[in-house]
Amino acid sequence: MARKASPDDLLAPLTLAVGQEDLLLDRAVREVIVAARAADADTDVRDLPPGTLQPGTLAELTSPSLFAERKVVIVREAQDLGADTIKDVKAYLDAPAEEITLVLLHAGGAKGKGLLDAARKAGAREVACPKMTKPADRLAFVRNEFRALGRSATPEATQTLVDAIGSDLRELASAAAQLTADVEGTIDEAVVARYYTGRAEATGFEVADFAVTGRTAEALERLRWALSVGQPLPGITFALASGVRAIGKLASAPRGTNPGQLARDLGMPPWKIDRVRQQMRGWTGDGVSAALRAVAEADAAVKGGSADPAYALEKAVVAVARAARARS
Repeated sequence: MARKASPDDLLAPLTLAVGQEDLLLDRAVREVIVAARAADADTDVRDLPPGTLQPGTLAELTSPSLFAERKVVIVREAQDLGADTIKDVKAYLDAPAEEITLVLLHAGGAKGKGLLDAARKAGAREVACPKMTKPADRLAFVRNEFRALGRSATPEATQTLVDAIGSDLRELASAAAQLTADVEGTIDEAVVARYYTGRAEATGFEVADFAVTGRTAEALERLRWALSVGQPLPGITFALASGVRAIGKLASAPRGTNPGQLARDLGMPPWKIDRVRQQMRGWTGDGVSAALRAVAEADAAVKGGSADPAYALEKAVVAVARAARARS
């Protein structure tokens, strides 16, 4: 496998996804799985959680099958593999099995560099998944999202979307998909502003601010006002989801990390870190999970899954506010 695989060869024996951007890493994995299942609907996918690949495990997973089935083996956080396991992987790279695609997810950098170099030397198909720390990179990402969805957006629209949402690529991708689904024609600044800035900040995000702090009555009042003035319903569910996700992210961050580092790691401006810290009092991990499920159900309802989307939104607001008081 010394010859380098083409970037378009999704079924190459080895795909190496390098970087620390979770969305891009997940997409790299998903592309390989989709291609493998298009070639063989019965493809066996083994997605190994970090730390589960032990010495001898790879040989077991890649041993010939009686039925010669296609298989995809995904190894996450490959930079953290132990020395003996790395030896197994390097040995496998010298003689990869037929009908098997190995996907290595590696953070890049100095840790585990020997495995990284070995994979490249073996001719791996490589996918770059870097953290996007520069505003220009995020703008390019949003432009590419719209292009991949078959739509066009004005430069002002992409800038407004990035300004309104920030650096979280999952939320940027979700917003681009939502706008594409809801709006016909070219997506311009006015459309983005209607969904995510201006009045939306005074309604959808205000609803979310009340809900995530457990103030049910105020959240429902703001929701009813938003509905009465015709705010886009998906924008409200987006605001609720963003508020809950921010709490979940901050709650899972290592304690003692300074606000500046947290802002970089979590993709939030420093002022938002302080704000979310105040909002997260009373929340639990189970509460975050329950709230996200409620918001997901409401989002499906407002996009055509319910005859009464307003009621679905009210249920979601009540569920989020109740979750915010879980510790009480």
